[in-house]
Order: sequence, then structure tokens, then C-alpha cells
Amino acid sequence: MKKAGKVHKPTTTRKRLFLFILFGWLLLILGDRVGDLELYQGSFVATYALAITSIVLLTGYSGQLSLGQSALMAVGAYAGALSIFNAGWHPVVGLIMSALVAGVFGLVLGLVAARLSGPYLAGTTLALAISLPTLANQFPILGAEEGISFDVGPSPARFGEDFSQYKWFFWISALAALIMVFFIVNLLSSRYGRTFKAVRDNPVAAQLSGINVGRLKVNAFAISSGVAGLSGGLLVMLISGVSPSAFPLSLSFSLLGAAVVTGLYSLKGVILGGLVLVAIPEIADSLVSRIGGSEGFTTVLPGFIVSALLILAVVFTPNGPGHLLKKHH
Repeated sequence: MKKAGKVHKPTTTRKRLFLFILFGWLLLILGDRVGDLELYQGSFVATYALAITSIVLLTGYSGQLSLGQSALMAVGAYAGALSIFNAGWHPVVGLIMSALVAGVFGLVLGLVAARLSGPYLAGTTLALAISLPTLANQFPILGAEEGISFDVGPSPARFGEDFSQYKWFFWISALAALIMVFFIVNLLSSRYGRTFKAVRDNPVAAQLSGINVGRLKVNAFAISSGVAGLSGGLLVMLISGVSPSAFPLSLSFSLLGAAVVTGLYSLKGVILGGLVLVAIPEIADSLVSRIGGSEGFTTVLPGFIVSALLILAVVFTPNGPGHLLKKHH
């Protein structure tokens, strides 16, 4: 039995790797068969899916509620933009810096918040999300309210003239999201990753069993922040610049709402969550164009749609659509 256990884990990892490569290949094929608008929207889906992954990891698996993911995304976005704009580094290095700097920031924040839980931790991260944009305005190196540009440059010439900038965005976003989600899935499937659930379900029992609860919470915060930082770098790549207004508090609530709607305790719904966040503004615009409404109504309608979906999800699929399908299967 012991020997079989040793064989099973690498086999599972290889199978998972094969599925991720297959999914990535299918995305590349799909990218050649859709227009620039669909590619641009697909880039946002990948970016939001990555941000939702950070919430699922932190809240769903380790039991720490954060209302400040938009602030962690902003940290990564500014780090990446400064790496490219000021230091002149390659865009890929800039995205790596987005993840690393946000991860270190999350590590420090995790050390401070390690003793907090529930509403106290949520309040701390909420305060961070509110104060960080104001703080960014005070530093000229961050571009104040105008922000700084985040330009990954034109698509590589070796791909040909028909390879558009939007396809280049899609390739970068999809590849970055696939690599990071693959890493997180393998982490959570490992023996160490399973301790996250143990701490979430019963911290006292986990501590008595020999798990260092404080260290695990800090590590979860750091990893989640790194994932959020990478998604922030991807987001400002798509909008060509970073400024405080790019990461409002409403973004944190939208991401958390999408995570709850599509399954807070599983990574199976993160792509669906990204699709929901991209589709809702389009649905809202379509409804307004048909039924009419003021500019204020157009602004608040997406929030109403997210709230309605959140209520329906909590009532009918509290563990997410993926869990419901698995149950019926």
C-alpha cells in the first residue's frame, strides 16, 4: 500500500499537467478563431479568474476573510509598472515582480494580521483597500492621480503581421493564469496544502496536532497576495496603465462576490467567475439600452446583478455550481 501511494502522487501530477497543457492548447486554437474583441474579453476573464483564485485560496481554503484584494492587486500592478517604466525591464520580468513584491507585502501584512480573524481581519484588509489609493497619490514616483504607464510593447514580429496586440494580451494573460493556477492546484493537493483546510475547520485541533497555525496563515496570506499581485499586473497591462482609480474598493467586493457565486471552497469555478465579471457589464448595458434608464441607474445596475447572483448562489448552491454538478454526477 505504501509503494502504491508513492506511485499515485506523481501519476496524478502528470495527469493534471497533461490536462492543463491540453486546456492551454485549446485556448490557443480558440484564440485563432475569434476576433480581437473576444480576445480582449478573454484576457480579462483570465485576469479575474486569477484574482478569484487568490480569494479562494485565502478565504475558502485557509479561512481568512479579506476585503482588500484590490489593494494587493494594486501593489503588484505598481511594482510591475515601475519595473517596466522606470527600470526598463522586460515585461515578463515586470509581471514576475508584480507577484513577488505583492507576495512580500502580503507576508508582512500576514505577520501583522496573524493574530486577527473574522471581522477584525476583514476590517483590517478593508482599511487597507480604502487607504492605499490615497497613500499612492502622495508619492510622485507612483504618478499620483495620473498613475504610470504599463506597456508590454507590440506583439513579437516573429509571429507575423496578423498576430494582433489583443492576441498577444490573451496569450500572456492565459499563460500566466494557467501556470499560476496549476501551481496553486498542486499546492492545495499536497500534504502541506491539506493543512490549510485543517486550520480553517478547527484551528485549535490543528494546533494540537502539531501544525503551526500562525505560520500557515502567514504563508497563505503571502501566496494569496502574490497571486493577486500577478492579476493586478495583468489587469493594468490590459488597460495600459496603473492609477489608484483602477483598483477601487468595489473591485474587492465584486471579486469576493464572484468567488462566492462560483464556489468559495473550490478552484473549479474560477473561470466561470471571471466570465461572470466580464459578462455582467455587457448584460447591464444591454438591459439599459432596451428598457432605458439614467446614467446613475447604469452605474449601479451591475452591482444589483452581482447581489442578485450572490443571493441565489447562497440559497441554491452554497458550495458553488461545480460542487452541485459533482453531487449529481
